[in-house]
Amino acid sequence: MPFLEKLQLWAEERPHDTAVVVGSSRLNWSGLRDAATAVLGDASATTVLAEPNSVGFVERYAAAVAGERRCAVLDPLWPQPMIDEVVARLGDSGTATTDLLVDGDPSSTFLVGLTSGTTSVPKAFTRSRRSWQVSFEASIEFFGLCQHDRTLAPGPLAASLNLYALSECLYAGASFHTLEKFDVGDAHAAISHDGITRLVLAPTMLRLLSERGLAGDVDASGITSIICAGSKLDARTLEAARRWAPNAAIFEYYGASELSFVSGTRLAAGEPLDVGGTGIGQPFPGVELRILDDAGNALADGEHGNISIRSGMVSDGYLWGDDGQAFRCLDGWYTVGDQGYLNDGTLHILGRRSDMIITSGKNVYPHEVELALASVPGISAAVAAGIPDDIRGQKVIAGVVPAYGAVTATQLRTGLDGLLARDKWPLQYYVLAELPVTDRGKVSRTVLLDWIKNHDSRAKPLG
Repeated sequence: MPFLEKLQLWAEERPHDTAVVVGSSRLNWSGLRDAATAVLGDASATTVLAEPNSVGFVERYAAAVAGERRCAVLDPLWPQPMIDEVVARLGDSGTATTDLLVDGDPSSTFLVGLTSGTTSVPKAFTRSRRSWQVSFEASIEFFGLCQHDRTLAPGPLAASLNLYALSECLYAGASFHTLEKFDVGDAHAAISHDGITRLVLAPTMLRLLSERGLAGDVDASGITSIICAGSKLDARTLEAARRWAPNAAIFEYYGASELSFVSGTRLAAGEPLDVGGTGIGQPFPGVELRILDDAGNALADGEHGNISIRSGMVSDGYLWGDDGQAFRCLDGWYTVGDQGYLNDGTLHILGRRSDMIITSGKNVYPHEVELALASVPGISAAVAAGIPDDIRGQKVIAGVVPAYGAVTATQLRTGLDGLLARDKWPLQYYVLAELPVTDRGKVSRTVLLDWIKNHDSRAKPLG
């Protein structure tokens, strides 16, 4: 089961407690159960949701996974032809199996996940009900989610981070809050007025909320946990979050849509973070972790290879778009091709092999360059990438967002000395007016390269 039998339980035990809040609209547990039941008749065997955040979205999502129905959640900002193509490929896999708001067979598919779409049809993979139940049990244990928590995930429910947070709260019986669309002021108002205790968000959103919250004297002392994913926390974001929400434990975790959770770390209030390093904690509860080469052989501590896991949370594979490399099974161990190494049980992430820059025969991962640059005094954030080069094959370039004032290339090179091997240093720097992000708020190297190619004013070359 994912969460519908739990929803029924909370509706019986705590019918008038708040279940879901979206902007100014809210539903209690019995109201959510009744509303989802009322739209069951409209939910076919396969439902596609491509719409902004609303309580109606939550109602339709719950109905769309009842029995052995399955649901695909698409970004409403995708081009309409792409949405139409996904809908056509999914079709409708038969008639709905029940008119009751109940969970189906644990082994059956309930969710079709899609990779981020750009100009081509995204890959589609499936998740079983059992895999998400196992994930819920692991994440509730790791994050310490309780029924009295009030979780705010201010991003779009079409993003897997937020959709999972919603589902996890429905399973745990904890109230879930989000916004109709992301707005710093609205997020601050929710924190103040709804007594939010828990934030689930990407680091870019955390920085905005923390820095503007400090400037606007928004009280975040009631927040007891902050859960970040999507990229590693940088020093500036962590420092601002510590000052703004001094009582919060901060969680970082690494995972992939196809693998679910892989590893994570918890920082108690005030505990320092290794902001310049690549470490991302110990294996998640229920996860076995190894580093394997391409033949499936285990590598020793410190050796780089494929981050590979065994767990009950892994997806069932792709419906379409499988190139044989994006999601592989190596003798029972699953990998999405992310590269990393283990050191005394701690996972260190280097990045996707597809992002790797080969310059003068040397393998350079943008992730390690970005972490080093973000540790240079005066730098707020950094994004690195590779561009073609006639001599080296590729050369490393980087965009930096200054923390304050001007920044020089000499300052950056001096700051990198001792943090990053010289043959991995960027050969060209750009000063960024803002971080290059996708419409889901994720930092994007592709967007950076587009800015550079098109001479966008947001990326100015640094002499």
